[in-house]
Amino acid sequence: MVYRNRHPDPPSDDKRWLIINATMRRHGYQADALIETLHTVQSVFGYLDKPTIEFVADSLSLPKSQAYGVATFYHFFSMKPMGAHSCVVCTGTACYIKGSDAIMKSITNAFDVTDGETTADGQLSLLTARCLGACGLAPAVVVDGQVLAHMTPETTVDALENVTQAAPAEEQAEERVSDGA
Repeated sequence: MVYRNRHPDPPSDDKRWLIINATMRRHGYQADALIETLHTVQSVFGYLDKPTIEFVADSLSLPKSQAYGVATFYHFFSMKPMGAHSCVVCTGTACYIKGSDAIMKSITNAFDVTDGETTADGQLSLLTARCLGACGLAPAVVVDGQVLAHMTPETTVDALENVTQAAPAEEQAEERVSDGA
């Protein structure tokens, strides 16, 4: 009997699947390529959804439960679309003692968003991390990938207002340029 390693078709005709398939092919469709493949999916599509996780599991000949387990275990992976901007508040011991809980409350009140959610306008996703490994900077917050140190509720809300309000202003400036203004 001849064994053929058949790889399933991607969930859609989106050309970005070529990038995901290239990652799996580079690793010989081995099971140990799961995390790297999920990272690739996350960077290409912005989040992981059910069809995507099942496609990756099938492609790597893994049980779907294993792929779901990895996708839901690591806080880096998101199971829903993220906002235009992200805020990760460290809730580790040093940050908590120095006020990360107050920072979370201030963000929730100012932006009407809770941990793991995105604002209604899609501008901001709020996440927590058990530890950022930056205890000397406590309380630490990561805004759009930039670590901010020694934050307070006020400085955090100010930083988030700056990034969430900057995008519309930049878009309006681009529109004026393209309109010839």
